[in-house]
Amino acid sequence: MHMTRLFIRTLREAPADAEIASHQLLVRAGYIRQLGAGIFIALPLARRTLSKIEHIMRAEMNAIGGQELTMPVVHPADIWQETGRWYQIGAEMGRFKDRTGHEMVLAMTHEEVVADLARGLIRSYRQLPALIYHIQTKWRDDPRPRGGLIRVREFTMLDSYSLDADEAGLEQQYRAHHDAYLRIFRRCGLPVIAVRSDTGMMGGRMAHEFMYLTPIGEDTLVLCDACGYTANRQVATFRKPAPSAEAPRPIARVATPYTTTIADLAAFLGVPESRTAKAVFMMATVGDGSAGEVFVFAVIRGDMEVNETKLANAIGARALRPATEEEIRAVGAVPGYASPVGLPTHGHASFQIIVDDLIPHAPNLVAGANEEGYHLLNVNYGRDYTTTLVCDIAAARDGDPCPVCGSPLRTARGVEVGNIFQLGTRYTQALGATYLDHNGQQRPIVMGFYGIGVGRLLACIAEAHHDEKGLIWPITVAPYHVYLIGMPGAETEAEALYADLTEAGIEVLYDDREETAGVKFNDADLIGIPIRLTLGKRSLKEGGVEFKRRDRAEKTIVPLTAAVAHVKQEIMQLEDGLNNRFASYA
Repeated sequence: MHMTRLFIRTLREAPADAEIASHQLLVRAGYIRQLGAGIFIALPLARRTLSKIEHIMRAEMNAIGGQELTMPVVHPADIWQETGRWYQIGAEMGRFKDRTGHEMVLAMTHEEVVADLARGLIRSYRQLPALIYHIQTKWRDDPRPRGGLIRVREFTMLDSYSLDADEAGLEQQYRAHHDAYLRIFRRCGLPVIAVRSDTGMMGGRMAHEFMYLTPIGEDTLVLCDACGYTANRQVATFRKPAPSAEAPRPIARVATPYTTTIADLAAFLGVPESRTAKAVFMMATVGDGSAGEVFVFAVIRGDMEVNETKLANAIGARALRPATEEEIRAVGAVPGYASPVGLPTHGHASFQIIVDDLIPHAPNLVAGANEEGYHLLNVNYGRDYTTTLVCDIAAARDGDPCPVCGSPLRTARGVEVGNIFQLGTRYTQALGATYLDHNGQQRPIVMGFYGIGVGRLLACIAEAHHDEKGLIWPITVAPYHVYLIGMPGAETEAEALYADLTEAGIEVLYDDREETAGVKFNDADLIGIPIRLTLGKRSLKEGGVEFKRRDRAEKTIVPLTAAVAHVKQEIMQLEDGLNNRFASYA
């Protein structure tokens, strides 16, 4: 491709709203342009890189038995209504009516379509297992698109779906996808880790996310360097301390003016925060929300924080929000001085108390008296209050003991670039997708889902591979292998070299513009193609063509007659270097 024919415009400055490096560089280097909030155009350079990423995806999916198909972007609402997600998902789902008034959905994901497809095609265990996948456009009306391609509203994903006769088959396909996805990321040059995660709106009994660790990430990960424990903070656990055994002491009311926070209360009474009970108030939307919100009173030890994902999962909530002061007072609690002791609303359908599982083992805590300016000493779960729901709702933090080995945990930020779910029979049971087993009994098909965001992966590769001058693409996903610069006085030789490289199967972007050498060199660095060749009077005088790798500072002169062979060898070395660098991710 000649640069004079390439549909591109590079920029000296990034757009004002581009806050992270990948967004800035992909715009400046002419890879993407924004059409609307969270909606981007992939220009020719980006399209070439995306195609290479997709080629890698197809190769790895085919290697584990995947069959590619294409499912629609627009779905009839009926199948989403059958699974119930039509009623559970809020404004992020794109809904519209066709010309006949039929409700339609813009695809966020394709579980319903796959389950509907399975109930029409699969009849017998002999047709299982099956593995289908596609690379398709999705729409999620995210209220806060950000970070260029990191968080968008329209996006493309690799979606893979496994169909099995039993859980053992699902486990096998789940492991196969886990390994295949790690190979995809390795071949793309992106370091990732797999972490246990929340199943969220997808449902199912197990999920993992593939995370690229970076300060720009919105997810918080909990890691143990000693034993390798990894989890998204949403589901991470930790080894909770065993409180010293004490006999329950008599409850006592004590004046505690101006102590509406745990820190103020502990300081006023001269006790550690671990000797207090913290009250957290939320309003939960359960089911389709038609029954109204449920008031949630969560109790946790004062030195810990509530994990909202664990809390939502414990009560089956699809949304949580902080309760207002008026809502807190309406149940008989007093903000800043609240506890479940003596509240008259236990067991009420619109009121739920949930207690962290450490509380029943923590004796004689300080808790609110539900009276302005007063707390209660020596509050004990089981004697002074009870609830039907006791479980882990605590958020893991830096320094907490690892649940596996007890070593200190650490937290890190990350961007999710892929996820895998053991869906089980959630969707197939809802849609009646069954098969006849060996004994002629009807059983629901067992499903798994596995996804990678293609555009987000491209952005994360850019985030991981750049310097102050621009992008530095891994050879496997670079839009071209070589950036050839032709200088005045060597046009004929540059055109001949371009032809020789192209004939040898090497992908070349030939900068034949009438621009200064500085502009061409700056654009070469900005665009980030792995190998740069410069041909001009000076290089010819020195014996050939100037060779430079984008990831190195040194330059060498290669004879023109050896240029093609030299470039081929360097491409092989770049590929080998990538494989060696990311071998641990295979």
